[in-house]
Amino acid sequence: MPTPLLPVAEAQCRLVALATPLPTARVPLAEAAGRWAAEDIAALRTQPASDLSAMDGYAIRFADLPGPWEVIGESAAGRAFAGAVNAGEAVRIFTGAPMPQGADAVLVQEEAARQGARLTLAGKGPLAPGRHVRPKGLDFTAGETLIQAGERLTPARLALAGIAGHGTLAMRRKVRVAIAATGDELVPPGTPLADAQLPETNRLMLTAQLADLPVEIIDLGILPDRRDALEYAFRAVTADLLVTSGGASVGDHDLIRPALEAAGGEIHFWRIALRPGKPMLAGKLGDAVVLGLPGNPVSAFVTALLFVRPLIAHLSGASDPLPETRRLPLGEPLPANDARADYLRAEVREGRAFASMIQDSSMLQTLARAGCLIVRAPHAPPAKTGDSVEILHLA
Repeated sequence: MPTPLLPVAEAQCRLVALATPLPTARVPLAEAAGRWAAEDIAALRTQPASDLSAMDGYAIRFADLPGPWEVIGESAAGRAFAGAVNAGEAVRIFTGAPMPQGADAVLVQEEAARQGARLTLAGKGPLAPGRHVRPKGLDFTAGETLIQAGERLTPARLALAGIAGHGTLAMRRKVRVAIAATGDELVPPGTPLADAQLPETNRLMLTAQLADLPVEIIDLGILPDRRDALEYAFRAVTADLLVTSGGASVGDHDLIRPALEAAGGEIHFWRIALRPGKPMLAGKLGDAVVLGLPGNPVSAFVTALLFVRPLIAHLSGASDPLPETRRLPLGEPLPANDARADYLRAEVREGRAFASMIQDSSMLQTLARAGCLIVRAPHAPPAKTGDSVEILHLA
């Protein structure tokens, strides 16, 4: 009796359980972009460190309105006024400059008139103490947790860590990913083709899919359909993750499983209730996790999206490594689904998802045009135009 197909969610959970996050090291802030925090990141300083002006104008005491005032100095960013503001006095101030001692409001320059050192009100002026002032600690205070362990260092979080006083951060080391394609028919792109040969593009595609992740790619090239050659290549691998494409099914030339086992590896699960991508397998080879992806390019792309990327995120310390879905209204009806989860290539037009007419897993053109994948659960009923469907956005 054939082994039941493994549901996608269960396969993802079992895959993540095969490995623990990698060791940590401190890396310069400039090298932390796109990685995940290995520990909580707390502020080393208060921001702003003192009360600052939010506008160009004059620092005054609110109690002195409606003026007039005598201008006694200037405060600029990086060059604060050294004295104090007393009754009837004002200090010329610029956006981001420290508020002088004694001043508690800013008279914006559009509402001020000045002749020499004499300053008068030319508008309504600030409506309350603290007006146009950024108070000390408005953004955060020293010791406050700003970024939690497992959160990804987006550009904004990277800037936040920097302004909080950090020059280095604790990150998991980069994931070493070995990528191999298998198949006697495959040749590098751009090579003149003999009969039955095919340009090999899965390694190129997979490497590009991982480009935004903290990885070091080890290109194993194109491996032949020979068990001894595959076994030799697998024994030589030094990586955290071995990804192969092709040879994971049940044909006479599908040799990934026996070669992996001959090299001392073990298969943890195989065949997913997924379309495209059913033949995917997962296992271990020493300390490395092995993912055998199907050879059809769309199947390889989808399984990389659902399994390779999440595993790398998990090894990198992500608290939520699985891809995030959203919802869009359907542009056209879809029939009921069978027992496998469907990930349908679709275009997004006028805010609606339109599934491609042909979903053959060898067709890269439909994948290249797709803006998302429509996710259809096993045994999903027919869907009508306008129904809300779950999607995975494709950048």
